[in-house]
Amino acid sequence: MQFRPCIDIHNGKVKQIVGSSLRDEGDLARENFVSEKGAAHFAELFRRDGLTGGHVILLNARTSPYYEATLAMARQALLAYPGGLQVGGGIRDDNAADFIEAGASHVIVTSYVFADGRISYENLMRIEKAVGRERLVLDLSCRKRDGRYYICTDRWQKFTDTPLNMELMYKLSEHCDEYLVHGIDVEGKGSGLDTELVRLLSGMDGFPITYAGGIRSAEDLMTLKDAGGGRINATVGSALDIYGGELPYAEVVNICKT
Repeated sequence: MQFRPCIDIHNGKVKQIVGSSLRDEGDLARENFVSEKGAAHFAELFRRDGLTGGHVILLNARTSPYYEATLAMARQALLAYPGGLQVGGGIRDDNAADFIEAGASHVIVTSYVFADGRISYENLMRIEKAVGRERLVLDLSCRKRDGRYYICTDRWQKFTDTPLNMELMYKLSEHCDEYLVHGIDVEGKGSGLDTELVRLLSGMDGFPITYAGGIRSAEDLMTLKDAGGGRINATVGSALDIYGGELPYAEVVNICKT
């Protein structure tokens, strides 16, 4: 299990938010933490500690008046840690290569592939062609509805008609390098991880998966390790002391190294 750190950017600032509260209208979100430091500060910290595969997420829509400020902040992180971070948020076939050239190791994609509530294999082929399978991460972040997990898009605001299951994950793995999965229902709430979702993800062996959502303690990390069979990587956000929480960043780094 690796620690995959995150840098979430909203309205031009590094933030930790309650994921389910994000709204494009008015660029609103319930905030857990707003940093006075820029994204480059955190990228340099992760670089110092040799953490790879972390993700920078742009939480504003491309149509937002804040998008350019958020984009500029993301580029600062990529410049500070070239090749060490992935980037997601508004990624399409027409801009994906720009982020790779700016220093991202991978681009993370959801809404472009799951367009209009369903999988667009045409768009998947386009973005795979744009950057290559080896630089593509699919974000399968999901929420529960009627007893099943469904992939959500547009900064987690819209349900797709696509349930998350092993058949889908194995099929899509032919076109990407890894998965990022936020448990949206627990994201940013500090209420513990979604163990049912983790167990679902653990059914896929031999393919990199990073789980995010609700991790708040060393005990939660060990639960993730046990429930995921040690195969699922961890993202911790709001709970970290570097983001205003109580869980020491250094402790998370050490736990995930052992």
